[in-house]
Amino acid sequence: MPVNNSQRALPAPELIATMTGASVLIGTLLYSPAIIVFDNQSTVSVVLSIGNVSWKTFTAGEAIVLDLRAAHGLAANFTFDVGTKFYGNGASGDFSISYIYAKNL
Repeated sequence: MPVNNSQRALPAPELIATMTGASVLIGTLLYSPAIIVFDNQSTVSVVLSIGNVSWKTFTAGEAIVLDLRAAHGLAANFTFDVGTKFYGNGASGDFSISYIYAKNL
């Protein structure tokens, strides 16, 4: 598959929220990410939910990087949709989601 050279990576605004012991909206994707980083910056576990689905429990200080480009570059059919909402539930501390997206030229 040829590489699509008509796109460039741009950073999206960081999504970050302080955990309160209840479900908290961390943020909503403004763009479909190419690479996304989930970072539990707290000293306690945080359950991350995508929409209304509990996806993963992050231990204190745990981070995950997902490269959604696949091994061959752009994979527009394998990413999170614009408007996807992320929620966190933990006793305290911050949870951050950072991502880059491909911008058409």
